[in-house]
Amino acid sequence: MPEKSTPDSTAETTTTDVEVSEEAPRDPDAASAPVNVPPSRRFWTRLDNPFVAGFLLTLGGLAAFSLGAAITNISTVIIYIVFALFIALGIDPVVRWLSGRGLSRTWSIVITIVGLLAIIVGMMWLVIPTVVDQVTQFVQSVPSMIKDFMHSDLFHRLEGMFGEGFESLIGDIQKFLSDPGNIAAIGGGAFQVGATIFSGLSGVLIVLVLTLYFVASLPQIKSAMYELAPARNRARISDLTDQITDSIGGYLGGMVVLAFFNAVFSGVLYAILGLPFPLLMSVVAFCITLIPLVGSVLFWAVASVLALFTSPLSALLFALIYIAYVQVEAYVLTPRVMSRAISIPGSLVVIGALIGGTLLGLLGALVAIPVTASILLIIKQVWIPRQNSKK
Repeated sequence: MPEKSTPDSTAETTTTDVEVSEEAPRDPDAASAPVNVPPSRRFWTRLDNPFVAGFLLTLGGLAAFSLGAAITNISTVIIYIVFALFIALGIDPVVRWLSGRGLSRTWSIVITIVGLLAIIVGMMWLVIPTVVDQVTQFVQSVPSMIKDFMHSDLFHRLEGMFGEGFESLIGDIQKFLSDPGNIAAIGGGAFQVGATIFSGLSGVLIVLVLTLYFVASLPQIKSAMYELAPARNRARISDLTDQITDSIGGYLGGMVVLAFFNAVFSGVLYAILGLPFPLLMSVVAFCITLIPLVGSVLFWAVASVLALFTSPLSALLFALIYIAYVQVEAYVLTPRVMSRAISIPGSLVVIGALIGGTLLGLLGALVAIPVTASILLIIKQVWIPRQNSKK
């Protein structure tokens, strides 16, 4: 006979079935899903708290002030580094040219540096004694040059235009320059002049050593910079960097070549016209014409005024002939020498030179144009194509 089910057994069976039916519909994905825990607010994100906001602003201000003070204290070192880097970029094309002729990069660097040092030492050995002698003669002859100028026809014309005060002004200038103490005071005294010369020589030595290291490790420096970029962009960044470095090297090398041509022409012209101190003026021309844009015009004004004290006719001839040379340099020599450099609009050249000169003086004016050209190249090849790709 079949057994009768009791109410208790029926209840247990029903309870078990209910438990099984409740466990059956469980979703395995839901069990493995992560539990979203609301993020805890950290100290640095609580900017709505006035104390935290003020504390962070104070820290930012102190950090900015400390960074500015540190940069100010090491500004001389930064100038040395930038100057050495630009010189290294300027002589790197010579190193690569020698490497392309079958020499190893090590021997190419050695030959380039030795050749550069030989040129510098040779120029110093040939030029410095003569320049020092001519500078001494020039300083000693300034009073007599002014005296001769006061007896010239040009002085009498200027005196008639400006009155008797012009003669007293020239007399005061002559009296001031005749006193060696005043000339020493202009330079800050003998001790200050000696300290300046020592500082300049030590700076030149530091720049030469840094240049040697930069030239030797330039490929490694570039490779390290490429590693900082994403792998997908490294080929493009490498090509862009090579274009920038080639442009800077071509520009700096071209500036030195043009300044050398200018110095040779100025010295020869001074000698032909019978003007004094041709070698000194040649050195002055080389240094001044390295300044972009205004270097040639500035030297033209200085050399013409100095020639005016010797002979007004020779000064006029020098001014006219040198202006003609500047035109030849601008339209014939510069396009050939600067063929490897990036061409940039004249307005940007002026703006870049003004900004660089204001920030870093002569060094800023020298490096402003290649830096401007590099920025223009980045804009043309990176920013403009990216903007054109946006529809």
